[in-house]
Amino acid sequence: MTAEGFLEGRRLQMARGVLLQCIMGGYPPARFYGSDDGDLALVPDPAQIHRLPWSQQPRALAICDADELTGESSPLSTRGQLKAVIARYAALGLAPVVATELEFFVFAPNPDPMHPFQPPLGLDGRREDGHSAFSVSSNNGLRPFFNEVYECMAALGLPRDTFMHEMGVSQFEINLLHGDPLLLADQTLLFKHLLKEVALKHGLTVVCMAKPLAHTPGSSMHIHQSIVEIDTGRNVFSDKAGEPTATFRHFIGGQQAGLADFTALFAPNVNSYQRLCHPFASPNNACWSHDNRAAGLRIPASSPVARRVENRLPGADANPYLAIAASLAAGLYGIENKLEPSEPIQGEFVVPDNLSLPCTLHAALERLKRSQLAKELFGKEFIEGYIASKTMELTSFFDEITPWERRVLAAQA
Repeated sequence: MTAEGFLEGRRLQMARGVLLQCIMGGYPPARFYGSDDGDLALVPDPAQIHRLPWSQQPRALAICDADELTGESSPLSTRGQLKAVIARYAALGLAPVVATELEFFVFAPNPDPMHPFQPPLGLDGRREDGHSAFSVSSNNGLRPFFNEVYECMAALGLPRDTFMHEMGVSQFEINLLHGDPLLLADQTLLFKHLLKEVALKHGLTVVCMAKPLAHTPGSSMHIHQSIVEIDTGRNVFSDKAGEPTATFRHFIGGQQAGLADFTALFAPNVNSYQRLCHPFASPNNACWSHDNRAAGLRIPASSPVARRVENRLPGADANPYLAIAASLAAGLYGIENKLEPSEPIQGEFVVPDNLSLPCTLHAALERLKRSQLAKELFGKEFIEGYIASKTMELTSFFDEITPWERRVLAAQA
């Protein structure tokens, strides 16, 4: 909308069904979002209005809440779902603290999707060949791009912790500083938008697919989680002696109880399961461990004050609001019901059947469809609408025949 209209406080409304629009652009039947498909109000968050530093024409972006016209948050809003989970913690005098680690690939333009992605040409005129993981000089060929990324992050108030070249060809990771879950979800969304916009200026393509390249590690969005007392700021995962608490165990127990039901919320696309089925430290299980990257729930080595649970299931393609909401809701469910986790695993291990997770989008949606826990925590309307939208996407995928099928199966009897 125009700056004048925004500053006058003009209300921006949007059809309710847009919150269930699938990634191809279509919509599930209207019964999933109200047969009238009435309007929602987009209410800007005053703390999340940003001048876009990469735009030559003065432009701004406002992150909004999607509210019903009666004033309450829409149950179809993922940002609203996250705010509701945070409120449930606050009612117990607790506040979750999270941090996200986002991995992404930087590629040359890819105008023909039938061709694989390629790393871009560096300043030396060559393409990276995959030998730059964790190298201090690995992004030199992309330095102009990354310099503008850093400048734009600073302009948007996005504090970065660490930044590195990851294991994949032209794959990178940035760790955002821990803080309030809603703030981190907003920052993750802004950072992904920033990456793509700045990349286009530099003739590059940033891809946050979970698995854009075969035989290469995929891209995750690990979520680090701890819980503090609102009044004291004390991490309730550690006691005064620095030992793990019952609350810590119950949080892990809740994560284990919810991960299989919520897999479709953490891994929302067909491609998400390419990452999980070829792990490369992307574990598709609900096991937990002290500092073992093969476990879906990892407890990083840390001091007692920083004791936290890392959920390693979400991919870079996950909706940050929904992934954080689902993970925190599962942990709170464990705390409220005093769920005990399994025994921790170490070293190489075999995943028990009860801790394995769905390995296809179809299986994950079927699991979500049967989940009473998901409907209890997120509401029937949201879960059924989400499943309807994702089922449309899965059906669209099955409407196409892949190059592998033509190459390998065409000559079969």
